[in-house]
Amino acid sequence: MARKRPEPPAIEPREFRSVEEIERGIAKLRRRIEELEQLDIPAAVFNDTGAVDVARSNVRDSIREVFGPNSPEFREHEHIDIWAGGLYMGMHSSEIVEGKQRGRTQVIGILNGLIARLYEKRQDLEQGVVPAPKSYFDKLNLHPRIADVARDLFLDGHPWEAVFAGAKALINYVKERSGRHDVDGAALVRAVFSRKDPVLFFNDLATPTDLDEQEGMMHLFEGAVLGIRNPGGHAFPEGPEQRAIEYISLLSLLAYRVEEAKRRAAT
Repeated sequence: MARKRPEPPAIEPREFRSVEEIERGIAKLRRRIEELEQLDIPAAVFNDTGAVDVARSNVRDSIREVFGPNSPEFREHEHIDIWAGGLYMGMHSSEIVEGKQRGRTQVIGILNGLIARLYEKRQDLEQGVVPAPKSYFDKLNLHPRIADVARDLFLDGHPWEAVFAGAKALINYVKERSGRHDVDGAALVRAVFSRKDPVLFFNDLATPTDLDEQEGMMHLFEGAVLGIRNPGGHAFPEGPEQRAIEYISLLSLLAYRVEEAKRRAAT
């Protein structure tokens, strides 16, 4: 039976957060144009130097780095080649030179088009048109236990209530995975993730490094309780949606670690 091909990752447009970030992307694509303009294609073809292959690789890598590996820009141009026209066996070297020169002109045009797109994004940022965090909330691949309680609150305009709900869900998940319903809060995570005799552990606990990781993760969970869940039970903090998203992402990471953790066998 033929194996089903995996679905490609979802397209994720790059969310540029600053003018400086966009300027770096523009500069990188301009360097690729300069390299192409300085490329001696006849010498590369007749002497088989591989310079055209390097230039092509640089262009592909730069588009991926600037826009992201799952961006529509990279999806469209990930196989871009410095070639235009027909290709057949036994072509004369002079014909290959002509095809690569036409391809260079084409690739430079594509790069200039991508630069123009970046200029438009820069203009949007300068005019204050910044994508709201809620526009990329669903792209974060949050752990279901966090997303289920936080998503609707966040999208309804209650970002910090969403953070608090996610923190409570995380602690409930720890109780569920560990079977420890007799304690709560910081006492719970200290007991469950203790360096000595933990209920849930993240590695083999066989080396000092393993033990350090176990203790470090315990402190991260402890911080989530003391710094996020407990304050949220009294007064929600204030701040931009971006900061709330960052807290929710941290809670999601910890939930994934709970899911991955091994549980001590019952005695």
